Amino acid sequence: MACLYLIGKMATSKKLTEDFLTCTICTEVFDKPCTLVCNHTFCRKCVVNYTKTRPEAISAKSLLCPFCRKMTKVSAPERPVEEWADDFKPIFIIQGLLDSFGPESKDTTDCSYCREEGETTPATSWCSVCDDALCERCLRMHKRIPSTNHHDVVDLSGETKVKRKVMCKVHKDENIKYICKDCKTAVCQTCCTIHHRKCDLVVEIESEIPSMKTELRRNKEVLLKKQDEMKTHIGKQTSKVNEALTLYLQIESNIKSASVKAIEVIKVKERTLLAELKEMSDQHIGELKADIKSGEMSVQMYQQQAELIDQTLQSECDMGVYEMYQGCEAGDVEAVGVAGVKEKGRIAWIMFRQDTDKLRRALDDLQLGEIDVLYEGVLDLKATPVLQDTINVLDLKATSVLQDTINVRLAGDTSRANLIDVKVFVVNGTDTVVVTDKNNHSVKSFYTRNKQHGHSRLRVGSVPYGITTLKDNQVAVTVPDTRQIVTVQVNPGLVLLSTITTSKQYYGITSLTPSTLAASSTSPPCVDILDMTGHVLKSICSGQPMRYILKNSYFLCTTRTGNILVCDSGSKCVVCLTPEGDVVFTYSTTGDTALKFPLGITSTSTGDILVTDCHLHRVLHLTESGQFVRNILTSQDGVRSPRGVCVGGRGRMYVCTPDEVKVFTLK
Repeated sequence: MACLYLIGKMATSKKLTEDFLTCTICTEVFDKPCTLVCNHTFCRKCVVNYTKTRPEAISAKSLLCPFCRKMTKVSAPERPVEEWADDFKPIFIIQGLLDSFGPESKDTTDCSYCREEGETTPATSWCSVCDDALCERCLRMHKRIPSTNHHDVVDLSGETKVKRKVMCKVHKDENIKYICKDCKTAVCQTCCTIHHRKCDLVVEIESEIPSMKTELRRNKEVLLKKQDEMKTHIGKQTSKVNEALTLYLQIESNIKSASVKAIEVIKVKERTLLAELKEMSDQHIGELKADIKSGEMSVQMYQQQAELIDQTLQSECDMGVYEMYQGCEAGDVEAVGVAGVKEKGRIAWIMFRQDTDKLRRALDDLQLGEIDVLYEGVLDLKATPVLQDTINVLDLKATSVLQDTINVRLAGDTSRANLIDVKVFVVNGTDTVVVTDKNNHSVKSFYTRNKQHGHSRLRVGSVPYGITTLKDNQVAVTVPDTRQIVTVQVNPGLVLLSTITTSKQYYGITSLTPSTLAASSTSPPCVDILDMTGHVLKSICSGQPMRYILKNSYFLCTTRTGNILVCDSGSKCVVCLTPEGDVVFTYSTTGDTALKFPLGITSTSTGDILVTDCHLHRVLHLTESGQFVRNILTSQDGVRSPRGVCVGGRGRMYVCTPDEVKVFTLK
């Protein structure tokens, strides 16, 4: 039993010393500890020496906490700095632990008197008056001494707890029995008589123990509750660490993917240059080889003619010599040779002219992307809002005129077109219309360049829905069935950039800032704010009272002030929300101005709002504050079952019906 007690006390003392009784400045056990107003405890000399190094603390006449930087005012700043910490005592918990387990604490496992003689003898008894542990031999001597034979001695061999008495630091031979509540200090009998005679509340410690224990139990419950809360917080932070690691790996993959795509573009240019070089080189070498062949034939003909002349000279036939002479005079010898190889159009030389400065500038300007950091509690809404549509010269009070109709049926479509949304912007001076085709699982673009109609199609594997414009001629498209958002480069041909996996089926989508999106879901009905990896930063409209307003939100757009316009066909209304989730206005009327099945929505650079009503075959014009102005388009204008709507340059408005895009101007 004594051995187990010794081991337990040693282990407890070691752990308490390491975890609670060590100064964080000198990393040693507290030497004259003092507790500052922030409840952090240090050695007096350590906190004083640290304060000396901080001019701001000296000028403020305060001790500076090295841990939290909080100032503790001293009672007598006129005294030397070395004495500033003398007035601050350790909190009772620290002092109690030091008394029980610190270097100066008394060990109840070995006999105190034998230890003074250099011996180690297990203690069997404890004298609460002497505050000493005794072995059997010393206990017998202790009982023989008249001054100690009446002391209260308890047996340590059983389960009896040692109730130690704390001696007064001023009056060494008296133990502390009282508490002065006025001075908030524990004192002995003599201290009460000398220093606390005028105090009103001096009580025995023993009488206060029940209330103290009750308060300690309450504090324990509070601490345990805080412990549970901290464990929950740690668990959440651990989950966030895992999410952050996953996000890091995804971003790392995206960066590498962007790099691979950039390298692939360079390699395509490399292959093009090499192919052009090979073609030119083959032509050049072919021409040179043809020259060589022609020259070899000429050499052979020259040799034959020379031999013929030689034979003529040797024949001694006057007539033969004469005829050969006449042939040479007529130029027959030159005729059989080559006239020359300097013909127009022939390659003279091949060179590679490299503009290193231009290449360096292009590489310097090359952007693989940007790293955006979103801080907790901040949705980066100070960034410039991304306005989805702009109007250059579009008078919404004017009469609408049908300017063009875009047939979106393409060769290779497996089904009849069924358009959902439309966006338009200018790519390298070319007006480009981008639509989502539900039946053909495609995103399509249509444009006219050099007076030639062009188009592009990108299959996304499932039903595409909403479109939003991003920066740098890019769009983001929701694919709800597969819980994805795809980003697409418009050149004006379409190139898939990335696929973002989301936790919900999103239909409507709008870009809030260059680094944040808003997307709408119908199950549950909500609008989520996402980063560009699909991570939900904030979910709005999912609780009271919004769940009664939003039911089927299929289209979104961003206003010029950065708010979110939500078109809800289930509640037959338009709701304007701030990114924090506050309702700015709700358009939900009755009568002729009521909505029956609202779908598409857009906001212009002037703040005006356009809304399509699919079942009533019309496009409504609302003010920036959500007031009805007029039906800007109706079925009489050729609009049937309108879905997405947007406006673009040159004063044009684009409305997509199920199988075509109508282009209107207002005059």
